[in-house]
Amino acid sequence: MRKPHIDDQVRLNQDIPELHLRSGMVGVVRSTWFAPTTAFEVEFDVQGAGTRALLLERQVTVADEEEAASQALFDHNRDVHFWEH
Repeated sequence: MRKPHIDDQVRLNQDIPELHLRSGMVGVVRSTWFAPTTAFEVEFDVQGAGTRALLLERQVTVADEEEAASQALFDHNRDVHFWEH
C-alpha cells in the first residue's frame, strides 16, 4: 500500500466517536505532518459540515477512487447513528 498524499481520498480504519467518525468513512487528505511522527489532516463530511481530524498512518488507508466515490454517494443516503455515552 502506498502512503497517502495531499488530496488523496482515504478510508478511516477505526471509529472516532468524539468526532462522529465511523470506520469506513471516506475523507480527503488536506495536509501532512512529519514531526514527531507522520500524521495526516483529513477532512470528512459529517452531517453536511467539514470535520477535520489529525490521524496517524495506521488509522487510514488510501481509497480506490471509484470505490470511494460510490461510498460517498451511499453515505449521504443513510441514517446517522450516534454512539451511546
